[in-house]
Amino acid sequence: MTTISTPDLCDAYGEKVQVAEPVFRHYGGCENFYGEIATVKCFEDNSKVGESLRTNGEGKVLVVDGGASPRRSLLGDKLARMALDNGWKGIIVYGYIRDLEEIADMNIGVMALGSIPRKTEKRGEGRTGVNLQFAGLTVQPGNFIYADRTGVIVADESLKLTDLGDEG
Repeated sequence: MTTISTPDLCDAYGEKVQVAEPVFRHYGGCENFYGEIATVKCFEDNSKVGESLRTNGEGKVLVVDGGASPRRSLLGDKLARMALDNGWKGIIVYGYIRDLEEIADMNIGVMALGSIPRKTEKRGEGRTGVNLQFAGLTVQPGNFIYADRTGVIVADESLKLTDLGDEG
């Protein structure tokens, strides 16, 4: 995968990209990732996260709005492994995750607000393919997200890394 630079993309595209508030931390083994956005909105129930990660994620990043709840983990090592096996480039959780030691060894981008060891209850609640708003971002399925050690940015579907002369 091509290495991207969020500062370079911001310099090149200015106000055409949205910059996330600096609230996310890296937990996966890959700290530089990007892809087309798929979305999940849920609260203390990761059923829809699991459903999404069971699908083919080639070239995609799952963006999860968990309402920033610190009471339940929305991602653990089993779901991260499933995502990796199904080709997902990354997972960004506006919420909390667990199994940090295992996830750190996986070659996938994983970002979240923090960690909590408590798992979620499975109630089948949540929605997929919806627009999300958090951390200063408006995120829509089909947009593109770029993450590196500097930060996270979102661009609409017209801005792809190939616009910078890279085959991506």
